[in-house]
Amino acid sequence: MAWPDLRPPGTKGIKRNLQGDVMSVHGIFNYQSPFISRTLVRNGKLYTNRDLRGSDDKIYGADWTATEAIVRNARLEEPFTLDVQGFSLHKESTAMSYNEFFLEDAILKKYHAEVAEVMKRLTGATYVVPFDHNLRSVGLQGSQKEIKGGAKCQQPAGMVHNDYTLTGGPLRFAQLGQPPKKNDSIQKADPALSEAIVKAGRAGRWAIINLWRNIRDKPVQVYPLACCDARTTSPEDLCVFEIHYADRVGENYFAVSSPEHRWYYYPDMKKDEVLLLKQWDSEGSLSGGTRAPFTLHSAFDDPSSPADAEDRESMEVRCICVWEK
Repeated sequence: MAWPDLRPPGTKGIKRNLQGDVMSVHGIFNYQSPFISRTLVRNGKLYTNRDLRGSDDKIYGADWTATEAIVRNARLEEPFTLDVQGFSLHKESTAMSYNEFFLEDAILKKYHAEVAEVMKRLTGATYVVPFDHNLRSVGLQGSQKEIKGGAKCQQPAGMVHNDYTLTGGPLRFAQLGQPPKKNDSIQKADPALSEAIVKAGRAGRWAIINLWRNIRDKPVQVYPLACCDARTTSPEDLCVFEIHYADRVGENYFAVSSPEHRWYYYPDMKKDEVLLLKQWDSEGSLSGGTRAPFTLHSAFDDPSSPADAEDRESMEVRCICVWEK
């Protein structure tokens, strides 16, 4: 089974308010079928193989089901938070030029440091360590564009998923306290997380949070990112999906559709805005806490996009955040 295509827009169109603002649109999301095939699955799980450049093999065991859902304009709602809904939008400029987002050295030395400061200030975390990044664009992926000295550009992830699981999140935290694996963005002799940070995380609280940014001067109007309110996701909705790297196995969640899921997006995201996206939280509800554990998310084809809208180009940076107690 191949990776799913980004589906065309929903059939029920666009709802606007009296001021002409988009209130909601209908999007098509790639969920897993409730009757997902198990015939090609290892150990009862979905999986793929990822190479050292960040590209994936086909997906084994997947059974995609295109499902139409309402996607609401989060800009018209009450502010969302990481601890309640699992995502939040913030006004944050960047010192990075457009061309620097295509240079691995600039990303690692300049942008990671910038992201760490922004994340620390917005979350109140004691420690923030960026450890991974992806540049996404349909056009750049199709032209085989690469980050100089880094990985290939990837297309927007057009399936409902979360980057870590109940097992995979804690495993990744532990791995980052060890020497880097072959697929890790940061290839230094020392672990990404110091012993002090690992100790503080285990004694206190830690989370994996993505910082997502449009890297172009023009707003995102093609394949924006939609987030599912964490309060509307249940454990019964989740399917474990394994990613087989050269020297480790990671776990993501795929999901089956639920009428309870409430989807939101931020239309026309600008370069001076960042979306924080919860990927895992040691005090999340799946691990016995009360905070949002994560938010399912997916790119989708927005029917309100202008016909001449230019391609989305975005970068996400994954961070370990630790709060001391």
